Amino acid sequence: MKPFDWHAAPISRATVITRSYRNTQNVRRFFRAECGDSFRFDRPFMAWLKDGAAKTMGDAADEWLRRQVEKRKA
Repeated sequence: MKPFDWHAAPISRATVITRSYRNTQNVRRFFRAECGDSFRFDRPFMAWLKDGAAKTMGDAADEWLRRQVEKRKA
């Protein structure tokens, strides 16, 4: 099976995060569209993305938004 092209392939909420996942400009555009212009990668979130657990890009967007709510509560 050909690895997913994180640089150019269309990304949707249903896109599965694969072992070949990379933080590309294409990925950043997806997250900004889903999470807003305040989206930023941070180390804990990147570690969560690459932890090997099955997840989709929709799961990742929801997790980033959840973490922002938690930061505001702190």
